Amino acid sequence: MKFKSIRRWKIVRDYIVGWTLAFLFLSIIRGVGTIEMSSISFEFWDSIMVSSIFGFFFGSISGYAQILTEERIYGRISFRNLIAFRIIFAILFLFLLIVVSYFMAITFFGETKGLIDFIIEPGSPAIYLYILSIDFFFLILRQMQLLIGESNLGKLLHGRFYTPREEHRIFMFLDLQSSTQHAERLGHIKYSKMIQDCFNDLGVVIENEAEVYQYVGDEVILTWELKKGLRNQNCINAFFNFKERLKKKQKRYQKRYNCLPFFKAGLNSGVVIVTEVGKYKKEIAYHGDTINTAARIQGKCNEFKQELLISRNLKEQLGSSKFVFNELGIIALKGKEEDVAILSVHKVNGQL
Repeated sequence: MKFKSIRRWKIVRDYIVGWTLAFLFLSIIRGVGTIEMSSISFEFWDSIMVSSIFGFFFGSISGYAQILTEERIYGRISFRNLIAFRIIFAILFLFLLIVVSYFMAITFFGETKGLIDFIIEPGSPAIYLYILSIDFFFLILRQMQLLIGESNLGKLLHGRFYTPREEHRIFMFLDLQSSTQHAERLGHIKYSKMIQDCFNDLGVVIENEAEVYQYVGDEVILTWELKKGLRNQNCINAFFNFKERLKKKQKRYQKRYNCLPFFKAGLNSGVVIVTEVGKYKKEIAYHGDTINTAARIQGKCNEFKQELLISRNLKEQLGSSKFVFNELGIIALKGKEEDVAILSVHKVNGQL
């Protein structure tokens, strides 16, 4: 299964679990020590069963709607239209839930009221408010997850980064070339929009299991757990997949910005320290010579007229490869006492 499909499944799974827990919580609150105001009275275990079914069904819908928003809608419409889309979805989602509940009530619980009377039953407004609040809560939670990294929210909540710890990781520094000329030619606003488009297209690297560590101006720092980065040569493929994505959208970039953005990258692997930093604004930070070396390697791209450079250390860990590596020698990097051997990376002619 491709990583993109795995990622989608994880999103849907999280929404199914979330909505199932939300419906179960509602069932417990309504079923323990309360008087049912509606015409239908559930036995507690029947309520649990219905909640589980609803959690799976509506969690799947909510999860796929989130995937649609992230992959097809976000960045392509205005923020106002995005908010309108979310409001319309929430209303339709609630209406669908009511309709499904109504037909289940007719089929399994002998409900005889009409749909309108069913909708306005005593106690229903509180349930509707609860459903909309849960939908909003999941939306905020998902945005937090995207803000700090999809794999990091759970780790942060578990306190995994509360104290510094070592990790073996791969880092890529990816930098836009001729950024100053682009900014002067386009102006700051249009230049920023181009950067925004580039970084949206960078989303293709999730197929290579990459994590975005930081956006720094017109530069991006990607990282992988060592095992994930080496698997299927993800850390190398990510660069060329991003390059191919930009090339496929060349007409759009030419039309909007009269250029095709070009990035160069440096890669290195090694041990880093990861920890939670900040008191009033928290962030997960990586420290160590591995990161500094990756940045210095990227800085040599122009000197050697290469688009992708990696350290020999990483090349040896990759083992056999479908790419072509050329030794550029052992060079001194600014700020490092020890020299570092670097290699350029190229695709084989005709390779997709």
